[in-house]
Amino acid sequence: MPKQRDPSRPYSRAHRGQGGGRAGLLVALPAGGCTLPVPDMPAGREWSEADRARWRELWQSPQATQWDDTARGTVAVLLVYESAILAGTASAWMAQEARYASEALGLTPRAMAALGWRIVDVEDGAP
Repeated sequence: MPKQRDPSRPYSRAHRGQGGGRAGLLVALPAGGCTLPVPDMPAGREWSEADRARWRELWQSPQATQWDDTARGTVAVLLVYESAILAGTASAWMAQEARYASEALGLTPRAMAALGWRIVDVEDGAP
């Protein structure tokens, strides 16, 4: 059985590029999150206060520093899927789509590793 990857180690295979020109390139995301203005929520649906809070949370996350306005749709559908999952009304395909949206936005540890993203605390002098 192959040795497990340890993403906390700087020379871990989890931090190596998957070929192409990205070999060894890591993007440092600020642990403090994104300070850019939060975009407006898409029209066409009544958003709950919980949805609005989650929208702000996602757009202020460290990963949001790498998104542009084209991510608005993916973030919006993630909110719809998450709401259905938490309400217990989601179908299996909705849960699967929520997972895909989370990965597309780099919100899971696996997606962050695949994208070459790492959250760092720049205030403590970390790279």
